[in-house]
Amino acid sequence: MKTVLITGCSSGFGLDSARDFLGRGWSVVATMRRPDPTLLPVSDRLRLLPLDVTAPDSIAAAVQVAGPIDVLVNNAGVGWLSVFEGTSDETIRRLFETNTFGTFAMIRAVLPQMRDRGAGVIVNVSSSVTMKPLPLLSVYTASKAAVNAYTECLALELAPLGIRTRLVLPGQAPGTQFGSNARGLMADAPAAPEAYKPFVAEVMGNFQKNAAQEPTRPGDVVQAIWRAVTDPDCPLHLPAGSDAEALAA
Repeated sequence: MKTVLITGCSSGFGLDSARDFLGRGWSVVATMRRPDPTLLPVSDRLRLLPLDVTAPDSIAAAVQVAGPIDVLVNNAGVGWLSVFEGTSDETIRRLFETNTFGTFAMIRAVLPQMRDRGAGVIVNVSSSVTMKPLPLLSVYTASKAAVNAYTECLALELAPLGIRTRLVLPGQAPGTQFGSNARGLMADAPAAPEAYKPFVAEVMGNFQKNAAQEPTRPGDVVQAIWRAVTDPDCPLHLPAGSDAEALAA
């Protein structure tokens, strides 16, 4: 029985993927900062562990308890939506600490055991916004674009060791942790300069229209993650959702 460790399982794609792997008979290590046992079905194949991807001690403890890890799915992330001038240095660092450096740290923690076995799969969940510039998303896009470039290079380094590395690029999916995290951060955000307000209002209106259409369904992302894990011949980049596929095309 293979084991997958998934970060960011408190909601959204991480939670849905944990349920999917459990349903397929895998051993699942579902991690989140504050574990909630009510989120997932009771199973002797499930371990629910606390994990903060920005805290080295937390990462080390979770990986040690998890034991042999065949697959790592880096899904934990935080969102942000604002003009650059309305984004504090603290927020910029928080996005990179979680979205970018947290991904680096998780991979560094599991690589030794995968390298020793000569096998393993690493899936990094990025975003379709890295394929097309969008306003109000400069910092978030930068944090995810860094993950893309890193993954592309890492795939070349790890392939000779028998370790497969893939990117999943979800489209816009309302109701995910991205939205709630972004709203939480924005509540304490500095006000954007007055000159941006008409433009921001227009862009936010367009975002809300797109959100109402729900172009990306959670199942699209779960399916892409599953393919990344199980199909050795799948491409490095896997768009997930109709809007992400349109951008890729």
